[in-house]
Amino acid sequence: MNQSLAVLDALVPRCVIATLAEPPAQPAEGACYLVAQAAAGVWSTRAGHLAIMIGGSWHFIAPAEGMLMFDQSEGVWLCFRGGWQGAGPTTAPSGGNVIDVEARNALAQLIENLQTLGLIPSPGA
Repeated sequence: MNQSLAVLDALVPRCVIATLAEPPAQPAEGACYLVAQAAAGVWSTRAGHLAIMIGGSWHFIAPAEGMLMFDQSEGVWLCFRGGWQGAGPTTAPSGGNVIDVEARNALAQLIENLQTLGLIPSPGA
């Protein structure tokens, strides 16, 4: 297979299997990983890059500003803005002196939907 097509096949789904500091022992052909900031071993100089297994060797893609990737192992979206960032945990509103029930319900539904889509992690995740 043409290497350009293999890279395209790996990037089109916009997802990585996981964020790792070192390559997995037996990666599948076309597997795509995000190289962690604490990169080590053969990935030590590629922190923040996407690592794709093509033809038995690693190929690296530098991230572009605004790039979005879904991390399958964590179940969250990551965005590259000067570095890879994910949304932090969100807590539904509770307590306070004045309670607007409609606003609370709307916020709770919004938070639940964002968590369901993987755009923000669930509390404790």
